[in-house]
Amino acid sequence: MQQTGMSPLNAHHFSGYQKKVIASTAAGFGLENMDVMFLSFTLSSMIVDLHISGAAAGLISSITNLGMLIGGLFFGILADKYGRVKVFTYTIWIFAIATALMFFAKNVYWVYVLRFLAGIGAGGEYGSGMAIIAESFPKRAIAKVTSLSAIGGQAGAILAAILAAVILPMFGWHALYVFGLVPVILIFFIRRHLSESKVFTDMKAKQTSTEYRPGSIAALFATPAQAWQTIALMIMVMVQIAGYFGLMNWLPSIMQKRIGLSASSSSLWMIATIIGMSLGMLTFGAIMDKFGARRAYTIFLIASALAVFVLTMASNKVELLLAQMLVGFFANGMYGGYGAIMGHLYPTEIRATANNTIMNFGRAVGGFSSVLIGFLMDRYSLVIVMGFLSVLYLISLSVMLTIPKLKAKAI
Repeated sequence: MQQTGMSPLNAHHFSGYQKKVIASTAAGFGLENMDVMFLSFTLSSMIVDLHISGAAAGLISSITNLGMLIGGLFFGILADKYGRVKVFTYTIWIFAIATALMFFAKNVYWVYVLRFLAGIGAGGEYGSGMAIIAESFPKRAIAKVTSLSAIGGQAGAILAAILAAVILPMFGWHALYVFGLVPVILIFFIRRHLSESKVFTDMKAKQTSTEYRPGSIAALFATPAQAWQTIALMIMVMVQIAGYFGLMNWLPSIMQKRIGLSASSSSLWMIATIIGMSLGMLTFGAIMDKFGARRAYTIFLIASALAVFVLTMASNKVELLLAQMLVGFFANGMYGGYGAIMGHLYPTEIRATANNTIMNFGRAVGGFSSVLIGFLMDRYSLVIVMGFLSVLYLISLSVMLTIPKLKAKAI
């Protein structure tokens, strides 16, 4: 069996196995981000082509997230029972094939079905990837590594922006989804070189003596303190996803309306947000590893509550560019930290289950922000929409401060 490379990272290099873990998880998250951005860039075209309302269009993202919840629960249990790497590989095929089949979607109902199936595959991916990371790196560096994998995932979003700029004007929105199959080849070969971690195999060897039954959802709520910890993290992820999907799904439309950018041009401008997100993730991971999760999230949640209003002040392309980078830096820079937190707070037996259950429940509920923001944008000003998001970030801050185990400096 390959070694998991649990060597310290202060030598400024990763082991061969650790590099493969980062590459494979980043590639998986990249495929997911690419698909999310496909929906962002094609949403306005879908509204016109399929003759649907803003609320019906927002429901596409919400249905995707509902599929993620179901897939996350199912595949999280399988990952804790039978192995992270196996589940990690199978889910990507489900996700990619459903994405490519969007090429044949001729009405909104087929779009709903295919996005639901894509969500099932994507839902199982996150927990497996984060569990592999948590079991392959020293605890003091996990926030940096989860953030690094999340940054790698942004490469998929940038690729989506480039493809959208080229494909949409020439071939239309259906053709864009065919490219959902492209990363599968790379991911398939990378994941062939991963093996289950020693932490996982040791847990399986002494399974009868462990405190929790592998893959037990009930274990997430075993005690009142554990139950609140799980619920609080779900609320935080709800807010994170509400901001992410709300902004990423509707920013292109906002730009098209405010300063008259075309669908293809707005896709290129979204790269500014992605760059801001990547820089934010790098910064957040370093802050969290050095000062702890509580301080890192406090800084970024307060900054996010303020930063979203900067978008309402942008009146030209330069100002909008800077505003997008700022919002991306704070609002989405926190994303990589959740995997590190859950990898620390939950034991090996339920680590993938915890990651998938919490993240995908948050996605399923938080994803409805796309519907709500679509509703608000149809009826109210952009200031009201951003005010809604700002309040959500402050709620997340209040909840985060009640989680006792986050008080420690180091995760």
